[in-house]
Amino acid sequence: MSTIDTTGLPEYQMYIDGHWVPAGTGARYATTNPYTQEPWSTAPDGGAADVDRAVTAARAALTTGPWSTTTGAERARLMRTLADLLERDAAALGAIETTDNGKLLREMAAQMAYLPQWYRYYAGIAETLGGDALPSDRPNFFIYTRREPVGVVGAILPWNSPLMLLAWKLAPALAAGCTLVVKPSDYTPASTLEFAQRMDEAGFPAGVFNVVTGTGPEVGKALAGHPGIDKIAFTGSTTVGVQVGRAALQNMTRVLLELGGKSAQLVFPDADLEAAANGVIAGVFAATGQTCLAGSRLLVHESIHDELVELIVRRAQTIVLGDPTDPATEMGPVANDTQLASVLGMIDKAVADGATVATGGGQSHSRGGLFVEPTVLTDVRPDMPIAQEEVFGPVLAVTRFSTEDEALELANGTQYGLAAGVWTRDLQRAHRVAAAVTAGTVWINAYRVVGPGVPFGGFKSSGWGRENGPEAVLEYAETKAVWVELTGATRDPFTIG
Repeated sequence: MSTIDTTGLPEYQMYIDGHWVPAGTGARYATTNPYTQEPWSTAPDGGAADVDRAVTAARAALTTGPWSTTTGAERARLMRTLADLLERDAAALGAIETTDNGKLLREMAAQMAYLPQWYRYYAGIAETLGGDALPSDRPNFFIYTRREPVGVVGAILPWNSPLMLLAWKLAPALAAGCTLVVKPSDYTPASTLEFAQRMDEAGFPAGVFNVVTGTGPEVGKALAGHPGIDKIAFTGSTTVGVQVGRAALQNMTRVLLELGGKSAQLVFPDADLEAAANGVIAGVFAATGQTCLAGSRLLVHESIHDELVELIVRRAQTIVLGDPTDPATEMGPVANDTQLASVLGMIDKAVADGATVATGGGQSHSRGGLFVEPTVLTDVRPDMPIAQEEVFGPVLAVTRFSTEDEALELANGTQYGLAAGVWTRDLQRAHRVAAAVTAGTVWINAYRVVGPGVPFGGFKSSGWGRENGPEAVLEYAETKAVWVELTGATRDPFTIG
């Protein structure tokens, strides 16, 4: 718990069973604005007992409360009401996320303006979600399936885009009829608690949505390992995702993991280099590189290597660092001290391994605080950690290739498989490479675009399952088969059917 003076700061409470409550111990902690590096709000420092309270409330709502008999049409109505409230309050929610995580206000404002579409999209699915009548080779049986909620979902969120990544879990889970217990990052609890106020205002029954906050790993561990949780939905690093999966497995809890990436942008000789440079810059320097799908590896054909790198370096050197609430700012700080040390350490290791700093390479001391210079590293070998490990910062690792086969080998040569970008004017090559890249999402002549109706998730160590799109609802639903005997005839008990 923080020992600094928090007098006068906004004081948030946890949201459990439709009520605003403190942690069971009464403990609180302060959250810090990454730009000012000053505390700006406080939240309850909860623990395992608070998780248990929330899971109990979610279970009751699922099994005996009003939610247990709510129809798909009624769930859709509530979700559309929520979407309207989020649209009304988009500017305020964007400002809170910027204050909590240091990302650009113009990015977070745009994200919040788009956020309602997730709830409207899944409201439509809630209204139509159902089973199927199945053909049978037994004339005395009518067979159909039912879609039923998987149960109580535990959602563990990261700090980089809390409400957007919550929507990726919450919207399909609500459509399927689940209830949730959410653990926001201890760095960024405020926007999730503000969101809980909108859930309450929209009229969702008590216990459907619960938020437990806390510092350190205790709340997350308690949620992942709780026997009352039916599914865990986690976004974060692969290392922590493995720990979450192990804890969940002890109770046979299902797991949806959206994990790390080391995504490659492949640029071929016939590409529009201006467009490719813009796409690479947006892919790695937007959001200060703090996104799982960051295009942090540039694989560029040797014939255009120098020209493209020069374009990217020249633009990177003009990126405006500063106050994320200032419309002129193009890149804000990293989110916290731990992340700053990690990013700088990885840059130093890359240089020691033989990489060349084309621009950037360190902390931006002119800005002070948690700013890292937009960094481009060339001469990166595929065996270097900077080419294999997720940085989660504004660092681009550049590697040359000479053939398409070599480019694919490099692109697929990490443990990750989250995303990729392909830059070429050759239509046949574009589709050929998209098919051969081991990644859950491939953009052609674009990068970093997502939508509620398009599945997102990774191959290999980048995760299990899919968020967004119609498939996401099935992550939160069970399929039950029902056999109805039609004749009523007595049959031989030792003959199936």
